[in-house]
Amino acid sequence: MRAMLLKSIVSMNVDNRPLTLEQIPRPEPGPGEILIEVSACGVCHTELDEIEGRTPPPSLPVVPGHQAVGRVVEAGIDCSLHAVGDRVGVGWIHSSDGSEQENIATAFRATGRDVNGGYAEYMTVPEAYAYPVPDAFTDTEAAPLLCAGGVGYRALRLTRLVDGQILGLTGFGGSGHLVLQLARHLYPSSPVFVFARSEKERDFARELGAAWCGATDAVPPEAPHAIIDTTPAWKPVLAALECLRPGGRLVINAIRKESGDRNLMASISYQHHLWKEKEIKTVANVTRRDIAEFLPIAAAVPLRVEVQTYELEDANVALGDLRGGHVKGSKVLIIKQ
Repeated sequence: MRAMLLKSIVSMNVDNRPLTLEQIPRPEPGPGEILIEVSACGVCHTELDEIEGRTPPPSLPVVPGHQAVGRVVEAGIDCSLHAVGDRVGVGWIHSSDGSEQENIATAFRATGRDVNGGYAEYMTVPEAYAYPVPDAFTDTEAAPLLCAGGVGYRALRLTRLVDGQILGLTGFGGSGHLVLQLARHLYPSSPVFVFARSEKERDFARELGAAWCGATDAVPPEAPHAIIDTTPAWKPVLAALECLRPGGRLVINAIRKESGDRNLMASISYQHHLWKEKEIKTVANVTRRDIAEFLPIAAAVPLRVEVQTYELEDANVALGDLRGGHVKGSKVLIIKQ
């Protein structure tokens, strides 16, 4: 089968084509696993973290990709949840111990990092970690929901927002544009403020119903009760803490932060950034519950999923565009037409 392989950890400043297209054997499903013929797979910033070593795969080569949608073509023994032909999706959580805190359990294994993922024509996954895809979405629309949407839903839950309170979003890419719509559905009386570095992103946020938009360090008309940060940088953390109201909560939704502007954190002020019982909460991965609950809600809204598509062999181009900030919505690889 065709697959894009990561063979070594490398900076994309040095090598802008870190993945290679190769023919590798089609995987076989083990007990309790299903084999999926992949039709589409989302491209996530976490893939950049894998490639550049911020969250390195335990062994190489590996097939990246953890926002995969496709059809079940074979089931191993002891499988009963999905029938051959069912359309399913797979997220960042490939498997874990099934506990309430499975996202931070030692048993947690990530799709496309700890095991081969969806940048390939076929992949396997334990059947409990594959989810029915609502008919409201095409394959390419559904792909970003498996990570950007599912972990965005988790981040929104972790804000502990009450309807009517102000929500801030800093960064407005693949996850942010879904969370804004989700928040407007679940908390209809809550204004959503969007902090984004480009006017194009801010225009998109306004189009989706943001009550106010500004640059990353802009001062909003009112202090948010909660802010979700979906960026790979540190500047938005400082800016969000400064404008958060007393008792507010910042939820950082990132697997890793890049080091480029880390020195900015040396300027953190207890009085201006942390005092008056402000909280910081991080999102560590996603659970089976998050994705299973989120997908039906996404269909009920229904969420508008903005995607830009690429062929499988152009995965490096998609990663480069993502890294360069050329984002409106989500980037998705077409694996099978």
